[in-house]
Amino acid sequence: MLVRFDLFMERIVLPEEVPIIINKEYIVLPQAMQSLFFIDNQSINAIERAFISHKTVVLISPLDTYKTEYFNLGDLNPIGCACKINQLVHLPEGGIKVLMEGHFRVRPKKIISHHPYPVGVFEEVEEVYERNIVNETLVQSVISLLKISQSLGKTFPVEVFPTVEKIYDAGKLADFIALALGLNFQQLLEVLNTVEPSDRLKKVFLILSTEVEFLQLRGKLQSEVAKEMGKTQRDYLLRQQMKIIQKELGDDDSLAQEISQLKKAINEAKMPKKVEEIALKELSRLEKMNPASSEFTVVRTYLDYLISMPWSISTEDNLDINNAQKILDEDHFDLEKVKERILEFLAVKKLKGDLKGSILCLVGPPGVGKTSLGKSIARALGRKFIRMSLGGIKDEAEIRGHRRTYVGSMPGRIIQEIKRAGTNNPVFILDEVDKIGTDFRGDPASALLEVLDPEQNNTFLDHYLDVPFDLSNVLFITTANLLDPIPAPLRDRMEVISIPGYTEEEKLKIAEIHLIPKLKSQNGLENYKIEFTTNAIKKIIREYTRESGLRNLSRAIEQVFRKIAREITQKGKREFKITDYSVVKYLGPGKYYYEQSFYNKVCGVAIGLAWTETGGDIIFVESTKMKGRKGLILTGYLGEVMKESAQAALSYIRSNSEKFQIDDGIFSKFDIHIHVPQGAIPKDGPSAGITIAVSLLSLLTGKPVRNDVAMTGEITLTGRVLPIGGIKEKSLAARRSGIKKVIIPKKNEKDLLDLPKYLKKDIKFITVETLEEVIPHVF
Repeated sequence: MLVRFDLFMERIVLPEEVPIIINKEYIVLPQAMQSLFFIDNQSINAIERAFISHKTVVLISPLDTYKTEYFNLGDLNPIGCACKINQLVHLPEGGIKVLMEGHFRVRPKKIISHHPYPVGVFEEVEEVYERNIVNETLVQSVISLLKISQSLGKTFPVEVFPTVEKIYDAGKLADFIALALGLNFQQLLEVLNTVEPSDRLKKVFLILSTEVEFLQLRGKLQSEVAKEMGKTQRDYLLRQQMKIIQKELGDDDSLAQEISQLKKAINEAKMPKKVEEIALKELSRLEKMNPASSEFTVVRTYLDYLISMPWSISTEDNLDINNAQKILDEDHFDLEKVKERILEFLAVKKLKGDLKGSILCLVGPPGVGKTSLGKSIARALGRKFIRMSLGGIKDEAEIRGHRRTYVGSMPGRIIQEIKRAGTNNPVFILDEVDKIGTDFRGDPASALLEVLDPEQNNTFLDHYLDVPFDLSNVLFITTANLLDPIPAPLRDRMEVISIPGYTEEEKLKIAEIHLIPKLKSQNGLENYKIEFTTNAIKKIIREYTRESGLRNLSRAIEQVFRKIAREITQKGKREFKITDYSVVKYLGPGKYYYEQSFYNKVCGVAIGLAWTETGGDIIFVESTKMKGRKGLILTGYLGEVMKESAQAALSYIRSNSEKFQIDDGIFSKFDIHIHVPQGAIPKDGPSAGITIAVSLLSLLTGKPVRNDVAMTGEITLTGRVLPIGGIKEKSLAARRSGIKKVIIPKKNEKDLLDLPKYLKKDIKFITVETLEEVIPHVF
């Protein structure tokens, strides 16, 4: 800010050694007094030191080669300004405010020291001004241009013109006008570096000439704009009158122009021939309509939709199978069967040329990566990706659209999303297909039958468009948590790929390879050393999550990172090692626990295996007898199927009491109570049949059951053991609980092929066909 330009300030004497202020924000010119702000410690130290001694500093600009710690003369601008410090104020928010006056140009000769602030030796630059007719004419020309710029609207401080009239030295005049014009840093630096007074004034003259030209041009433009605005208002009034006249006559040029543009757009849209005929027919109707009618807007919007649909626009597929495999491996750990099926799918596409006849349905628990698999397929193919959630949809019109006879009608979500994607062959994820609802507005699941039928969807008819659109190029992938709620006709149209829940080992690997690096980056901790031990991750998986997927595991790890971020910002720590002991510090006490098989051997207790939505678990079936009248008491929040299994097990044992050497009198004198612990959790299914039977046999024969053996299987009244599901999840639960031997039905032997090798190594699997085969392994 220009405070004052003093032509007669008392010159300072330049000390032999002068503190240096190296600054690339301010330029101080001789005879100018400026108020400057400094916040860097080096400049503050130099100014404070100078202020208590000779009050003289040199302000100089750095060159591009300048480095803060070590620099030489070649790193500084060849010209600086010797300045006197008139006033120094320390600011409450930090830094200092200095009132500084420039005296004369100086040239650096030697750098004496760098710390705590630079000190150097400088020499004054002599300026010789020769007054002659050329220089006098230049001075007068500059003053004239300055007055012209003021007349053209340039504003100057009040003291500028009285001061200009008193300056006869070309150099001083150039410095003063440079500051008055408010030049930028680079322009002021050029003025400072120009030592010859007449040359300096020529530079200022050129700058001022450019400024005057700019002001003249701006004035001319403003005049033309004002003139044009007057003309525009006149034209507007005339056009409005013309519109009213044309409306009365039923003739409108703008409508004709719009119709012409629509016709051109229809021709360029490359629609199928039949669709183009319908579009042109609607256009003909539009041409005859009154633009003020509501029907005109309806038809106009309909034509816009027809034109903007991607009838012939498609993305080119990248069918490099190796690249697809690489992308799938990058995005997802394990899931080998799913990846294999997807790669087969793409290989067929490469050989056949299309994907008709295949609608994939990915079924699995929440959080196992179904939707992200769809994204990976789209990335591998190089196609656009669309995701549409079907959860809670109850209106059929959401799929098929509304007919144009309704007010506010619009196409269905399928057509809307394809239009938005701008291509007719995207990867289209229909998420949560098992959660579609049904009410009086129709059945959306039935509306999806045509969408997902490869034999029909090449002529999909949306109620709004009312013309067939080819969906056969779209790669539809549906996802669901459960298969049972999906209607049978819809399920029949899809190829189901089951994605099982992740095992503990898989979760551990995913956390180490994918989740921890990703969440570390998301929480801004890339530059900090944070290490999770294997036991810490296992503890989080076992005690803080109970799920088949990874969402809660991801949330728990992110919570740890958030706590670490707070510690970093508050305490400044940079290294962290998360162990199984320190997990409690970040996440609090564990929320879950897994049953362990090690208990005191008690008659009437057997270990079974159960499958839940969050994976497998072991269950204890407890039996006891008490005096009564042949009653059977079942507790533990059991479902109907499980109750019937208990009754079938008891009936089988009673009918074969002699074979098992059980006294018949027990059944007539005692009530039998069967209980499955964790009574607040619902339990159902037939797979606990042989566990209940073994528990009853243990109770009635007085023989305790081994605590390292678990079993699963349905039992019949004849003692046959029938197959069940969830072998993998149940086996993992058994291994986690310390079980060494697992008894399964003979017909489930084929399921052992899908088990990991480490599981078959740690557990001995015994296959049985009858309950009698179970007995030698459990007592």
